[in-house]
Amino acid sequence: MATQSTRTKTQAKRTQTNAKRTANSARRTAHSASRQATPEKNQVVKVAETAVDVPVGVALTFTDRVQELVEPWTDRSGAERQLRSYRTQLTRTLRRAERRGSTARRKASTQAKRTRTRLEREVRRVEREARSRRRKAETTLRQNRRRAETTLRRNRRQAEQQLRKVTRRADKVQSDLVGQVSDQFASLR
Repeated sequence: MATQSTRTKTQAKRTQTNAKRTANSARRTAHSASRQATPEKNQVVKVAETAVDVPVGVALTFTDRVQELVEPWTDRSGAERQLRSYRTQLTRTLRRAERRGSTARRKASTQAKRTRTRLEREVRRVEREARSRRRKAETTLRQNRRRAETTLRRNRRQAEQQLRKVTRRADKVQSDLVGQVSDQFASLR
């Protein structure tokens, strides 16, 4: 019987331990579920608050804007003050626009002058190069013409000299032949 009671005590302790484990597990699950439910609850509350706050905020902003627009015009001095303020703002805006326009005009004018100067320089450079090339071409043409004329004269002189030499030689050969033929002809007679 002692072993049976020991077994029963062991089983009772095991059952008690399992019960504690189950209870702890249930507690953790409940705690986890409550933690997950809390953000969802907070999110629902935020959405509801936003749904109420937005229209109220829009209405308050609208009333503030209307009040800002109407307030300066409620009495004469306020209206005059507001008109002076508008006039001052308009004057400032016009002066600012005038300054910007003046600045833009000056920049455009300066840029146009720079562009014109750059183009004029470029045109002058191109004209100088064209004149230089033209002079070189004319000089080369004159030199080549002189060389050709000189060569032509030299070759004509040489040809004429050779022609005269050949003509003299031919005349000499002819006269020698005529003399020989005449001598032979005379000796035959």
